[in-house]
Amino acid sequence: MIKGSIVALSTPFSDSGIDFSTMERLIHLHNGSGTSGILLLGTTGESPTINEDERKEIIKFTKERIKCSLIVGTGTNSTEKTIKLTKQAEDLGVDYALIITPYYNKPTQSGLKRHFEKVATSVHIPIIIYNVPSRTGINIMPDTVSYLSVLDNIVGIKEASGKLRQMIEIVSTTGKDFSLLSGDDMLTLPIISIGGKGVISVTANIVPEDVGKMVDYALNNKWDEARMLNEKLYYLSSAMFIETNPIPVKTALKMLGYNMGELRSPLSEMASENRTRLKEALVNYGLLSRGH
Repeated sequence: MIKGSIVALSTPFSDSGIDFSTMERLIHLHNGSGTSGILLLGTTGESPTINEDERKEIIKFTKERIKCSLIVGTGTNSTEKTIKLTKQAEDLGVDYALIITPYYNKPTQSGLKRHFEKVATSVHIPIIIYNVPSRTGINIMPDTVSYLSVLDNIVGIKEASGKLRQMIEIVSTTGKDFSLLSGDDMLTLPIISIGGKGVISVTANIVPEDVGKMVDYALNNKWDEARMLNEKLYYLSSAMFIETNPIPVKTALKMLGYNMGELRSPLSEMASENRTRLKEALVNYGLLSRGH
């Protein structure tokens, strides 16, 4: 079962492509911080702007150095392209594929069933569904998730709909080996309290040990300790979303001394007032000194 604190890794860029020196630093950070999985090529990793050669290089590089589970985002709004990318991930030895609900073309629930069924039956790699209606324009419903969870290699869902009632239905209508994972750092604790198994986290890029501890406390019913850490993490997590993800988290990593390079167009640098708010959040958490 996929569970725990999984980081949605930010991708460091250089003028010529990927900054693999910085990527190695990031992987090393997570190898020693209680992170249970690394997600590559998700939204936080700026996947829409990464070309096919870069995808392969990033996956191979990480696979050789990782000490935890490796998850790769392979979903698109084309079923055939999604199958192609998922097969590629499988061939490269990835542990799980994260597949987003098709965006822009807004399939019906019937279309979603056909899409995920076709992908799942075309590969053997375990698949995690990704539901984020605010980005895709479509919400995968609990009945559809329950239907798909019967397939052997559909093993979980990253839920970022913000709808706890929907998530309760998913937990109650899927098997005990199916993982509900939070896709929203600020809702991780309540999601675990209703039966979730962890988080695919943006904030874990910055404080992997604390996110990992909070998730572990909650999964082991140490609720007082989990709540204390959740309160500490909440305002830092909020700051990670004061502009479109991954703009704040990449900016924060640069503030903390990582050579992340520039955001790729069409993303742009943070507004100065938001940079000030982000820096204040890092200072208040104890990650930066006020005069830094």
